[in-house]
Amino acid sequence: MLNSSNKERSMGKKILIVDDELDLLKVTLLRLKKTGYEVFGGVDGQEALNLARQIIPDLIILDVYLPVINGDDVAKRLKKDDELKHIPIILISANPMTLDERVMECGADGYLAKPYEHDELIGMVKKVLGQDRGARMYKNIIPG
Repeated sequence: MLNSSNKERSMGKKILIVDDELDLLKVTLLRLKKTGYEVFGGVDGQEALNLARQIIPDLIILDVYLPVINGDDVAKRLKKDDELKHIPIILISANPMTLDERVMECGADGYLAKPYEHDELIGMVKKVLGQDRGARMYKNIIPG
């Protein structure tokens, strides 16, 4: 597990990012941390479930193709859990062809196709967390 320990940053919202591409995970954690979020990282589906229960994040960014348990299966389990079902989930995948369908099936709140731009990620995070009400609506955010 990777996490931020900077007290200043811990005042922000908690975001769990789960991706088995370690380099991408580290870059995403760093970018979100620099934006002021408290970040946590995992590399497989089981770790995603364990960390979600442990830290109760404000947002989960979840790769679809993960070892142990696929990301969309993790999302389904989280959405069935009374303590965790309120947490918004953004799916990420290098295969955007099936993302619309997967998001609808698992109850996720939006998606990003890899590779994504830093500004696109931050914009979507802020929009999903309700921190950027004036931003344009992203086509890949599923209305609640």
